[in-house]
Amino acid sequence: MKNKHPEYMTTPKERGSYWTYFVGQNIYYNLTAAFISTYLAMQGVSLGKVATVLLIVKIWDAVNDPIFGFIFDKVKFKNGQKSLPWLRIATALIPIVTILLFAIPSGLSELGKLIWFGVAYLLWDTVYTLTDVPAYSMLTTMTDNLAERNTLLSVNRVFSGAGVLIYGVMLPLLIGESVGMSASWAVAILAIFSALTMVPLCVNCRERNYKPEEEEENFTPRQMFKYLGQNKYLLLYYAGYCCTDALKTSNAVTLFVSFYLFGSSTFSIVLNILNMVPGVFAAMAMPYILKKFDKFKTLFWCNIVNILLGLVIYFAGYENKTFFLILTCIRCVPVSVVGILNYMFTPDCAEYGQYKSGISAKGITFAIQTFSVKITGAISSSLALALLGLFSWITVEAESFAELQALGIQQSGTALGGLWFVYAMVPVIGMIISTFFYLFYKLNDKDVQIMAKCNSGEITRAEAEKLLSRKY
Repeated sequence: MKNKHPEYMTTPKERGSYWTYFVGQNIYYNLTAAFISTYLAMQGVSLGKVATVLLIVKIWDAVNDPIFGFIFDKVKFKNGQKSLPWLRIATALIPIVTILLFAIPSGLSELGKLIWFGVAYLLWDTVYTLTDVPAYSMLTTMTDNLAERNTLLSVNRVFSGAGVLIYGVMLPLLIGESVGMSASWAVAILAIFSALTMVPLCVNCRERNYKPEEEEENFTPRQMFKYLGQNKYLLLYYAGYCCTDALKTSNAVTLFVSFYLFGSSTFSIVLNILNMVPGVFAAMAMPYILKKFDKFKTLFWCNIVNILLGLVIYFAGYENKTFFLILTCIRCVPVSVVGILNYMFTPDCAEYGQYKSGISAKGITFAIQTFSVKITGAISSSLALALLGLFSWITVEAESFAELQALGIQQSGTALGGLWFVYAMVPVIGMIISTFFYLFYKLNDKDVQIMAKCNSGEITRAEAEKLLSRKY
């Protein structure tokens, strides 16, 4: 197939395969980041205990991601590839461990259910790392063209959004009051579908920009910490990101909000569509927007707008459904822009880190991204459950919302008020905190392109210093 962008290093087939990979990967991620809390809250287990186990298993995350980032940078496969071998292993294993995670036997005791979940989640978490760090790091081995990378990441968010939308429509539909399929079977269907969307990347993509002979041969843990210590913008950006996403508790309770506050669990489908549709158009327009505006400034001001609209939504309440939907639809535009931009800064920080330290450690850089995504997902889920427990939430046991409806369990006014607080206000608090970290982020697109040229040897460091807009 003829390449419509002759300056690009990748072919249309490669780009398509790279993008479809993230459809499945995002379905997997949302099953654990968004649905796992609802699933566990319907297992008849104490919310406080579930929240505690969620945090405990994430201790493995603190070891898992940096260790894999270190291994990823050290391992050199005989076939000369960097990321693809890992991705092929992960694509084969991720559906198996996902199905296992959501197959907790109903006959187990409370302790047995918690142990099953803990072990299965550790396995899932390890395999998910293999799907994530190499996939984003591969961006740097597919091409060294910054504009091409930005395009790959921008359109990637469209396909990621498609994965979220498929999850957000199919799962509520399958386990909702009308269909009533068990969560285990619904997850199995989505897991198999997701694996099929990830296979093309493993077959069609190439790593042409990977030069193992130029990597640091004696890369030690001490150098790893030196690299991280000198990469202040990586640390600043992900500090802000973690504050936002760790308190993004709305995803964890959307199904309960739909069921208890808006009358039907399938109302979440409407919310998911409203969240996704603006994102598709925003992602398609993003390459053109980034030609006019610096991406970090765009993210910063969208974050401010999100805060203001979030406050209006919380204080307006949920009684007027039409007004709530209008506000949600408006807010989806800046939310979508932030979601698209979120992962565009890691390659920039990788270039900055190499420029500052002289160490090429892309695996560790992207491991910080994966670690941040997973640890914040765990915190937000466990925090949501812990907060609901504080508001006297009644524990339930049901395989689907059809079964929950049949049980007729009513939550108290205090519990429903807490549910709304967890859904609408807690995420706003996270965004406010993140703003303080973002105030100190000074890296811009033009300077990153100069650093990339210096790192690749196209220009000397002295030439780069003269071209940069400021001293870094």
